[in-house]
Amino acid sequence: MSRRERQRRRHRSSGGAGRIIFLGLGVLFATIAIGAISAVGYVVSIAASAPDLSELKAKDQGENSIIFAANGKKLGIIQSDVLRREVSSKSIAQTLKDATVAIEDKRFYQHEGVDFEGVVRAAIKNAESGETVQGGSTLTMQLVKNIYSQDATRDYKRKVREAKLAEELENRHPGPEGKQWILVKYVNNVPYGNSPSGQEAIGAWAAARVFFNKSPSKLTLAESALLAGLPQAPTAYNPRLNPEAALRRRNDVLAQMRDAGYITAAQESEAAAEPLGLKDTGYYSTRRESYFFDYVKGELIKTYGAQKVREGGLRVYTTIDLKKQQQARAAIKKSLSAPGSPSSALATISPKTGYIKAMASSSNYGDSKFNLAAQGRRQPGSTFKVIVVMAAIARGVDINRTSYTSKKLDFVDPTYGKIEVSNSGDTGSGARKTILEGLVSSDNTVMQQLDLDIGPPNVTKTARKMGITTKLNSYPAEALGGLETGVSPLEMARAYATLNNGGSRVKPIAVTRVRFPDGKVDKKMGKVRKFKVFTDGEAYEGIQAMKGNINRGTGTRARLASCEGAGKTGTTSGFKDAWFDGMTRDLNTAVWVGYPGSEGKVMNAVPNWGTMFGGDAPAQIWKDYMTEAVKGTNCSDWPEPKTPFVAEPFFGKYANGGAPGGSSDPGQPFNPADAYAPGIQPGGEPTNTAPSTGAAATPTPAPAPAKKSKDFPSDQYEAPPQPAPTAGGAAPVADDE
Repeated sequence: MSRRERQRRRHRSSGGAGRIIFLGLGVLFATIAIGAISAVGYVVSIAASAPDLSELKAKDQGENSIIFAANGKKLGIIQSDVLRREVSSKSIAQTLKDATVAIEDKRFYQHEGVDFEGVVRAAIKNAESGETVQGGSTLTMQLVKNIYSQDATRDYKRKVREAKLAEELENRHPGPEGKQWILVKYVNNVPYGNSPSGQEAIGAWAAARVFFNKSPSKLTLAESALLAGLPQAPTAYNPRLNPEAALRRRNDVLAQMRDAGYITAAQESEAAAEPLGLKDTGYYSTRRESYFFDYVKGELIKTYGAQKVREGGLRVYTTIDLKKQQQARAAIKKSLSAPGSPSSALATISPKTGYIKAMASSSNYGDSKFNLAAQGRRQPGSTFKVIVVMAAIARGVDINRTSYTSKKLDFVDPTYGKIEVSNSGDTGSGARKTILEGLVSSDNTVMQQLDLDIGPPNVTKTARKMGITTKLNSYPAEALGGLETGVSPLEMARAYATLNNGGSRVKPIAVTRVRFPDGKVDKKMGKVRKFKVFTDGEAYEGIQAMKGNINRGTGTRARLASCEGAGKTGTTSGFKDAWFDGMTRDLNTAVWVGYPGSEGKVMNAVPNWGTMFGGDAPAQIWKDYMTEAVKGTNCSDWPEPKTPFVAEPFFGKYANGGAPGGSSDPGQPFNPADAYAPGIQPGGEPTNTAPSTGAAATPTPAPAPAKKSKDFPSDQYEAPPQPAPTAGGAAPVADDE
């Protein structure tokens, strides 16, 4: 082989090797390029699989519902699993915003949703440490995860989708104003850990309240740094659970703020030297007027459902008058402050609207959650006699002229069986009493005979018309307050308000309006609904009768010095319950006094009172409370009705013929004409058809004016259950009526 051939062979061999290397490198780079292109394509396909931001609905992070009094003051917050309240930028301290950016996303103001430099930096840090010490998520990406993402997986696919949505969100909110919107939205929606009671604090407002008991606008630098450090690991850095870790994390945030130029080294040192400074809060648990608060919550659930109330975000505006609440408790305490005194509950409503102005009791909410004013079911005693009288008036009976013999009753009624009724402590005067005077003196025997003449089922229907919803059996005993279940002060206040509203029944209203998280305001709970059940003339007759009770009957202790009032006392058998239910032109208030419990302790040795009648502590509480409550209201007398009451013929068996077993004059046979006062003939038309005003009646005979309800011991009676009547009573009024 020649030298030239050997050189050519060597050149070919070395050139072939170079070409092989070059080719190999080419293949390698091509493979990498193809892989990179494929990877990019894969990432693009993942991003493309993410929905458009406009198609997504922000997750409901939940927000606490707040209940307000009539004057706008907070009554309390409805408890839920989440503590949250969204606030504006001006309500968040700038130090908290700066601390959040410094520790979570230093380049927040430079990137457009995705920080590629940050991703590379985080990857290097993680590679150096061999574990995940930094994340590449920006504040915008975290916000997307918190309020838009429904994906619970923790992988790169979710990160890609969040990055795509983050860019869209930044494009939707561009510029400095957009950045502020994103930052404030983030701070309002990020979890900061749990409260001592286990509720999750979401957002700056809840976090500031849970850890420092203050508004986020008032956070100090050290406090802001502590809160800003929590979202990365809310449990690990919880200052109540791990104070040392929380302190190190807070100081790390301060160092990051210094490095980012938000604070000076001196400010960092000063803040780092401060203790954690945690403060317990009662903001979410403390409530005003807890009984009323629970009542409102129950009304909300009945209207909107438990789920809607639990979701939160409601702003609930109520009717309760905090000043009247204080006046009510002061009045109760004044009369029943001695050890061993019974309890008392009071309810006040506006007769024109049904708005509940007061719902107070002497009970301590911490001892018992039972609301005596709204939930208590107690025997109403003689306060129920007003309903019997209204049943008679609605029938056309003239209560100023129609009379009955006041005497002990002991006979068998053909419909209702055995009737045994007397006035406590006596057998009856044997004299004739008009229905009006029977109510004024609270005469059991007169009212029982009237009830039998009108018919217990008709009394039940009248009770329903006036708003009584408790179970009624149409027994004769119910005319005297002997109910199977009992009534609440709120229920009795509503019943009497029907008369004070010109004969129109109203529903008690606790909520005037509700604002939902979307800004919509619902006023249906506060809508006033009136149902006409009496003429104004019939209602006027009833009020005039009750004016007689408060001015010269069993309720004189309740008489107001500067305001016209009307009302009725009530005391039950064994002195277990005592009542005063009354009104002025603008307010209806019912007061109950008694010992709580199903058995009912007898009130025969009450400190400072002795035996308790309705005309004692209940009337005094009503007077002391109403003296203050009526200030600024209409205290004039009730005006003459537009439709005056006109009596109709009444053929009452016991008014006309008398009850068996005695007469008004023991030595003479009963004269049916005695059933009527002058001007009315038994079985015929009234000889005087002029409309009755109720004020001009001349009783025959009239009892002497009373100074104390004890002068009328008949204001105490609870008849035993009677046999069921042949005709049942009306169904309860509908809830929305």
